[in-house]
Amino acid sequence: MEGRRQAMPEEQMAPEAPEEGNRPPARPLDPVDRSILRMLQLDGRASIRSVAERVHVSRANAYARINRLVEDGVIRGFAARVDHERAGQGASAYITLKIVQNSWRAVREKLQALPGAAHIALVSGDFDVLLLVHTADNRALRELVLTRIQAMPEVLSTRTLLVFEETDLEPEP
Repeated sequence: MEGRRQAMPEEQMAPEAPEEGNRPPARPLDPVDRSILRMLQLDGRASIRSVAERVHVSRANAYARINRLVEDGVIRGFAARVDHERAGQGASAYITLKIVQNSWRAVREKLQALPGAAHIALVSGDFDVLLLVHTADNRALRELVLTRIQAMPEVLSTRTLLVFEETDLEPEP
C-alpha cells in the first residue's frame, strides 16, 4: 500500500492552463513528453522528483516540461477520478440531443450549468449533442431531462441511455 503523498508546494505547482482562445500553438511532443503525460494520467499527484526519476531527466527539466505542457494547453488540469456511485451519484446516463441549427454555443452554455453534467460533445450523425450526466438516482435523472433539458427552447428532442456499468480506461504504459 502506498503512503500518503504531500501536495506540491504552491511554488512547485504548474501554472493554470490559459484560456482556450489565448493559447499558443502546441509544440511537438517528444518521447519524454509523452512519458510524462502517461505518468500524470495515471497519477496526477506524482511529484516532480518521481516524474524526473521515471523519465530519466533532471527535476528542473521535468518541471519545465510539465509547465510547457500546461502552458501549451496539452495538460488542461489535474483532477481526481471519482467513483460516482460511492459519491452519491448512483444514476449515470448519456443523453443525446437534437438541437436547433446554429444554437450549439447557447446550448453548450446551458448544459454546462446543469448539475451532474460531466461531458458535453458536439457530434455528427443522427443527433447533435452527446451529454454524460451523473445524478443521485433515476428520479433526479428524470427531473433533469424532463424539466431542465427538454425545457430548453433550442432542444428539439432527447434520448436517454442509462449506464448500467462503466469502466474508466487507463492510459497505455
